Amino acid sequence: MRIYIAAPLFSQAEKEFNLTVDRVLRDLGLDTYLPQRDAGEAAPLIRAGADEHTVRARLFTADCTAVGGCELFVLILDGRVPDEGACFELGLAYAAGKTCFGLQTDSRRFGGTDSNNLMIDYALGGGISRSLDELTATLAAHLHGRRPNTTADGSGPADSEPRTPTAGGQPA
Repeated sequence: MRIYIAAPLFSQAEKEFNLTVDRVLRDLGLDTYLPQRDAGEAAPLIRAGADEHTVRARLFTADCTAVGGCELFVLILDGRVPDEGACFELGLAYAAGKTCFGLQTDSRRFGGTDSNNLMIDYALGGGISRSLDELTATLAAHLHGRRPNTTADGSGPADSEPRTPTAGGQPA
């Protein structure tokens, strides 16, 4: 099963974390698409002399095609706000009916709430995990057709109401 990993990829720390997430998902038996590895990064290519428009158009097309070809989608939400490009990719995945999961290990949020923009939270019908271990358990449960042992935020048993509603505002 193919999973798209949407994440910021602009610092060494972000890129290394993305590779860690990729490795963990591959260990689950998932075939991953990681844009920084599979399509490339715009800035280094442009700095090396490639035409900016050509590079950007190629990456846009490659990533949009990859979102369409995946069955699952994971959005890394870390940062004060989630990455704009990753949010666009989430919209594509959601509109295409993909099962979307979030990973949010960063507690910073504007206004001091634990919520993201409602358009993000409600598109993540697979829930939002607070750690890589929790995401792994959630995805493993999904792959085996069962509910994880905890809610999306790790706060309670699987039969309690999850923190993140599915599309339409109904609890998962």
